[in-house]
Amino acid sequence: MTTIDITAAPLIRAAAPVPATRLRLTVRGRRVVAFLAALPAVIALSFAILSGGSALASHDGGAPAGTFETVTVLPGDTLWSIAAEVAPASDRRDVVDAIVSLNALSTGEITPGQSLSIPLEYASGR
Repeated sequence: MTTIDITAAPLIRAAAPVPATRLRLTVRGRRVVAFLAALPAVIALSFAILSGGSALASHDGGAPAGTFETVTVLPGDTLWSIAAEVAPASDRRDVVDAIVSLNALSTGEITPGQSLSIPLEYASGR
């Protein structure tokens, strides 16, 4: 019978472990990194501010002449009561929304003597 001789392979020495280095930033370096991280947000915010003004400015043109009638608010009137009076067959929520949009009202408050524009599609005379 034959015998097989297994000899150990020569040992390869592993290189000395490389010490882990840590990135060290100076105060100036931290400021630069913070600036670069905040830069996209600053650009996006600047763009939103600058383009938002044009949306407000475009509302100044108003509705074309002949597309609305004007009514005067009487004491005790509300947008809901005016909507019920000028368009009894229509959904009052739609009429109030159209009046608010046409008159660029920020709130639902109206005062006696105020002139409100009513879209012609709802104006049936008051």
